[in-house]
Amino acid sequence: MAYKVFFVEDEVVTREGIRDNVDWQASGFEFCGEAADGEMALPLLRAARPDVLITDIKMPFMDGLQLSRLVHERMPWVKIVILSGHDEFEYAQEAINLGVTDYLLKPVTVQKLQETMRKLAAQLDQEKKEQENLHKLQEQVEENRAALRERLLLKLVVGAIPSSEAIEKGHLLGLDLVARYYQVVIFKTELQDRSEQFDYSEYQQVQQTLIELAEKNPDIFLLKKDLEDIILVMKGSTPEYLDEERDVLIESIRKQIAGTRYRISVGLGAIQRRIADICQSFTDALVNLQTGSDGQRLDAAQEFERQDLLKVNRAAVEDYLRCGTREGFDAFFDAHIRPQGDAPIKSSLFKNYVFIDLALSAARLVSDLGGDIDRIIPELNSMEASLSGIRTAAQLREQAFKIVSSALAFRDSQSGQYSQILLQAKEYMEQHFANPELSLNEVASRVNLSANHFSVIFSQETCQTFKEYLTEIRIHRARELLRTTSLRSAEIAYQVGYNDPHYFSSVFKKNTGLSPIEFRAQA
Repeated sequence: MAYKVFFVEDEVVTREGIRDNVDWQASGFEFCGEAADGEMALPLLRAARPDVLITDIKMPFMDGLQLSRLVHERMPWVKIVILSGHDEFEYAQEAINLGVTDYLLKPVTVQKLQETMRKLAAQLDQEKKEQENLHKLQEQVEENRAALRERLLLKLVVGAIPSSEAIEKGHLLGLDLVARYYQVVIFKTELQDRSEQFDYSEYQQVQQTLIELAEKNPDIFLLKKDLEDIILVMKGSTPEYLDEERDVLIESIRKQIAGTRYRISVGLGAIQRRIADICQSFTDALVNLQTGSDGQRLDAAQEFERQDLLKVNRAAVEDYLRCGTREGFDAFFDAHIRPQGDAPIKSSLFKNYVFIDLALSAARLVSDLGGDIDRIIPELNSMEASLSGIRTAAQLREQAFKIVSSALAFRDSQSGQYSQILLQAKEYMEQHFANPELSLNEVASRVNLSANHFSVIFSQETCQTFKEYLTEIRIHRARELLRTTSLRSAEIAYQVGYNDPHYFSSVFKKNTGLSPIEFRAQA
């Protein structure tokens, strides 16, 4: 497409001579208009919106510099070429200050003007290419920004990110996560009659309607987890506000899709007060989506089942993921899942909760070790499909093993690279255990890891928590001092990092089976 050029010149002969003798098209331009002075040119320029303005300086009513100033202010993209018969410095200086592209002295030959126009066309081509590249870059940045938002929200709902980090990263990505209350809502879109033929285009329209309604509320953050499900993380100042906004949104969505062949199912999570508990609301929402519960009221049987869920030993799950092996999965499953009677088979609530809890724990481990959850545990994006295929305890075992083994394989692949880091951490703890203020955060900082990441790899590699390992060092040193010195128990407590002698005695007895006095007397 040719660029447009507009010409302003008060001398008719000069104007017509240039207009008719320059081969504009050969230079990449289309002659789009002319005027005898700046005042007459302004409204024509506004209508024509040229890419280049060629104007004489000396004209009646409004000269070329005045016109250039106005064009530069109102149409800053226009390239301006000044023609002047006055070889005076102040004209050229003022033209430069106005951002004029070129300054040609009269008489101007056709060849000189065409050469100038070719240069301008090349400059416009380059700028157009740069603009296109910039636009593509901006689109990529926005796409990456959207992907990072989704990634952050996914980590948030699976509990794979500390609250402080979530708030900080959310701020950088334009997500204000700070609020007093939170709730997760999951929408599943599906055909009312499953025997009808699926129409992807029609389905997309329904999904887009839902997304647009949700995005109207700045207190709703949207995560599209898979083809069917949309996850909303809602925030608010009161539970009543969340109830009202949620109910209004659900009603609006149902009205909008009432005339379609689709319907929505809604899974509501319990309202939570902390960012760290959003993952619990997500778990509730997933369970309620599967069981058809509204997330607010449970019948007596469901309430009994939910109480039964508390029997699942979460500490054992975390311990297995950090220290267990794939070969030991069956023993772990039988010890901590299977003994719950026939619940995994008969109770969908129990089955869903157990499976989701295992999956989210595995996801947290992968995230804490710096892994890509989507790549390592892709099943997390189709959890409902996995759940729907579970009918027996054997199927529950099979699906759980698939997810857990992926997490364990990634954990094991990371093991070797942390040996030097752990050696440094242990040396530092050996040197500073007597400091009562020694903390996991301090040691993690010394080895250049986040506290959360360090905690995971430390327990993974040693099969002890940081606190257990530190206590072991202190008690070992206390035993030495009790055997080899006459120091009082209180003095030994201070030397091994305890400010409270009574607490030291309690910890010592818990770890050795004897009080410090009994231990010394035994010797």
